[in-house]
Amino acid sequence: MRTWATALMVAVPVEAAATLALPGVVGRAIDGGSVWGPAVVLAVGAAAGVLATAAGPAVAADATVALRRRVLHRVLARGPVPDGHSAGDLTARLVGAAADAGGALPSRVTAATALLTSLGAILGLGLLSPWLAVAFFAGVVPGVLLIRLFLRDATEAFTRYQQVQSELVARLTGALAGLRSIHAAGARGPETERVLRPLPRLSEAGHALWAAQRRTVWQATLLVALVELSVLGTAGWLLAGGGLAPGDLAAAAGWAALGLGLFEQVEALAAIAHAKAGRDRLAELLDLPTPTRGTRELPPGPGELTLIGVTVEDAAGFPLLGPLDLTVPGGRTVAVVGRSGSGKTLLAAVAGGLRAPDTGLVLLDGTPLAELTTAQRRRAVGYAFERPVLVGATVGEALEGADAEHTRAARADGFLARLPHGADTPLGELRLSGGELQRLGLARLLAQGPRVVILDDATSSLDLATEHQVTTALAEATRGRTRLVVAHRPQAAARADLVAWLENGHLRALAPHATLVTDPDYRATLAGTAATNEPAPAPAAAPAPAPARLPQGTSADRPGGHR
Repeated sequence: MRTWATALMVAVPVEAAATLALPGVVGRAIDGGSVWGPAVVLAVGAAAGVLATAAGPAVAADATVALRRRVLHRVLARGPVPDGHSAGDLTARLVGAAADAGGALPSRVTAATALLTSLGAILGLGLLSPWLAVAFFAGVVPGVLLIRLFLRDATEAFTRYQQVQSELVARLTGALAGLRSIHAAGARGPETERVLRPLPRLSEAGHALWAAQRRTVWQATLLVALVELSVLGTAGWLLAGGGLAPGDLAAAAGWAALGLGLFEQVEALAAIAHAKAGRDRLAELLDLPTPTRGTRELPPGPGELTLIGVTVEDAAGFPLLGPLDLTVPGGRTVAVVGRSGSGKTLLAAVAGGLRAPDTGLVLLDGTPLAELTTAQRRRAVGYAFERPVLVGATVGEALEGADAEHTRAARADGFLARLPHGADTPLGELRLSGGELQRLGLARLLAQGPRVVILDDATSSLDLATEHQVTTALAEATRGRTRLVVAHRPQAAARADLVAWLENGHLRALAPHATLVTDPDYRATLAGTAATNEPAPAPAAAPAPAPARLPQGTSADRPGGHR
């Protein structure tokens, strides 16, 4: 990028200097000077113009790539999608806003050079005659005002355009993710209407931008004509009075046109407005705080996970989780249950360090997760998700060292054996069901061998028989490790040592499933429906609750107690 940027910074001023010198050289040639002067100036200007034409797009492309990398690294370093930014919105910013912002340097160099060329042309007019400079300056004030108004209106319009464009992409991304459900429900019409609902606002912003350009173009054209008429009329009056030579008249005409060139740079000014809007959109992501990288090593321990005073808020400061205190004893399994939106997935993300809490501490064997090195944290905490993402070029790379034992435990060995190239099968050729994808994620988790295992809906796409097999194998493979399981089925909660029952982001209770199941609200939560007057049957003889370290204000003997 530096080579092309240097070429641009040299070529554009050289081209401008040649253009600025041309009227004076031509004027001297008319008055009897050498004709080689204009030829040399034209050749230099043409060569510099070719170089500038090649360097401008190259600089913009390199800057766009660099911006996309910076934004992508910042988003990935932060973890989950930041609050207030959907996946579609992030995509629109990376694709559209970054490209607009990447063109900032060429646009600014072009506009700045046009400004310097105009100043040089005004100086040339002044050297010919102060009256020519006075005649030219009559149009400068309205021209500057015209530019300021255009930049203000264009930037505002293009910012609105990018915002609505991001909203449209976000809606479309969501619709594509749920395409099968939309077809199954016969909701193509309503969903199409929902996705395209922002189009009128997009059209309004686009028309506002075009209107600003159209208005500026005709006003600039009229201004240029009036100023040129003023300068040429003054030059003709001076020529008639003997104050100018014929060559000076030609020079005055050329410099008058160059002096007005800044007011004709509507395209460059529009590009500056686009770049500013794109830069502001990217700045919202680049300004997001990222978790600090720790330097501590994790000491040996049983894998006790402790959350103390943890809270998480959205971008507007609305509480999403907590305040919450929770201890997951080392080597024990805690299932997290709650209605949709209660904070289960958010708790799982905070517990493993995928998201830093806004307040509070997350400790693993007494050491704050935030103070661990990235490598230590990754070795210590392993995740399996509902829709794991496979990273790499082949299946073998995506499994990150999982061997036959791991794939067999995850019940992935059967369909992996049927792949045409085995572990060397390119990921782009895979056509996996949701359950097969989840099994690959579980195999990758087992290969990692973490101290703490966090399963976030990691078996939801498996049928009951396969889930039972995988769960049994997982229990054997992770025996003695701490497990935090986001549970959506009663069986998962029943198998856990303890159940953390979340309600509206708060811990309502922490107790064994056998104790909590006597509460109608808990049973309704597991069923995903409102509590009914007819309670579900409870176990005939519930075993005594296992001892557990409970958060302050919660009692295993009082499963329905609130914090």
